[in-house]
Amino acid sequence: MKLLKIGITVLLCLLTLSNALAAKSGVALRATDIRKEAFGDAKLVGKLKAHDKVKIFAKDGGWLKIKSARGKGWVRMLSIRKGNYKKTNNEAKGLLSMASGRAGTGKVVASTGVRGLGEEELKAAKFNAQEMRLAESYSVSKAQAQQFANAGKLVARKFDYLPEVE
Repeated sequence: MKLLKIGITVLLCLLTLSNALAAKSGVALRATDIRKEAFGDAKLVGKLKAHDKVKIFAKDGGWLKIKSARGKGWVRMLSIRKGNYKKTNNEAKGLLSMASGRAGTGKVVASTGVRGLGEEELKAAKFNAQEMRLAESYSVSKAQAQQFANAGKLVARKFDYLPEVE
């Protein structure tokens, strides 16, 4: 029995050590909130300042699980640069390239890889009549849409619809 307890203790120590070694370093690109969970409305547990160093432990959609001197929790992925921070004279250019997604010579726009809801969110989804009414309250009539387009001097463009899939 004593041998089993020692074995379990050693295993837990190894798992903890492997998690610590698996962490990647990063730097906050700007001041950003640290949240308890990977949601924009989750409880605020701290705030990072620009250039704060962080350890990155996990990724979930557009969020990174981090630990820093200012707290541990979840931050938006686009607020963190993986690797070490080195201040350069041309810092603005690098940040502007990242913000526009045009960092390479091919001027290709980058994406964070976030594509809608995850499997767990879809499984947990429930109908919410109040939210449905709120969404429907944003609808406008054809006349209101036309009035908005006229006020903004928008021009109608004709285009062909894609063929229906059979």
